Amino acid sequence: MTTTLTQAETAATAPKASTAADPSAAVERSVTQVATEERTTPAPGIARRVAGAVGSGLWKSAAVLAFLALWELGPTYLASPSTRVFLPPLHEVLLAWGKLFEAGTIQGHIAASLTRSVAGFGAALVAGVSLGLLIAWYGRLNSVLNPLLELFRNTAALALLPVFTLLLGIGEESKISIVAYAAFFPVLLNTIAGVKTVDPLLIRAARSLGLNSFRLFQKVILPSAVPTIFTGIRMAGTASILVLIAAEMVGAKAGLGYLIVNAQSSFLIPDMYAGILTVSLLGLGVNFLLVALEKHFSRWRTAVGSAAS
Repeated sequence: MTTTLTQAETAATAPKASTAADPSAAVERSVTQVATEERTTPAPGIARRVAGAVGSGLWKSAAVLAFLALWELGPTYLASPSTRVFLPPLHEVLLAWGKLFEAGTIQGHIAASLTRSVAGFGAALVAGVSLGLLIAWYGRLNSVLNPLLELFRNTAALALLPVFTLLLGIGEESKISIVAYAAFFPVLLNTIAGVKTVDPLLIRAARSLGLNSFRLFQKVILPSAVPTIFTGIRMAGTASILVLIAAEMVGAKAGLGYLIVNAQSSFLIPDMYAGILTVSLLGLGVNFLLVALEKHFSRWRTAVGSAAS
């Protein structure tokens, strides 16, 4: 009996002795046990985050969904038959868009509009940023050019469309030029404002560190002005599309503006709304692209903010 108890006590104390002798083994067993529990136990935190993200997305898109529902149900159940001819429900517009897509018509018009818009917007971007930096950096140049810039800034781009058409014809040159004119001033003015609103303490600190003018401009002025410049770029992107659509309604044979006015004159009302919907989605996509570029070029602000917090 005594021998049996001694063997049992030895067997019970053997794992404890081995654990005390090898603590790393105990740590490994604990880590393995925790990992096994994490794999077998559902993570309620992840489910809550997913549900929160879905709820936030639905809340943010509630107004858009309500508008689309009103567009679909309003003409069908609220409008008179005569009004329904000029305001078709959403599903008819989507069907018309699908037919235009299957025929390859909508793709050609989108390509024509994007080509003109990108060309004019690119020219305005290069000229606006370059001239804006020069004007903001050199005060005398600002005092000389500011009255002329204010004069043209307050002249609507569409008011000059007949002038561009008379001087450059009804071809691609007039449409690209009017887009460049409309997009130039938002970029220019926001570039000037961005450079002028740089914190003077940053400039003095950089000069005290021995930075020359070029390095000061490269390391301090330009990065600080990027958010304001991109505000102007986003405004210019929207203006370039809107002005182009209006320009394409006059003397064009391709483009979304031509599609809209041609469908309206041919009494193809769903096709007209399909073109308008395409313009809206195109503008939304351009805005998302510019916001992503702004976040990319403004990463240093996020890094500084996270480091400070």
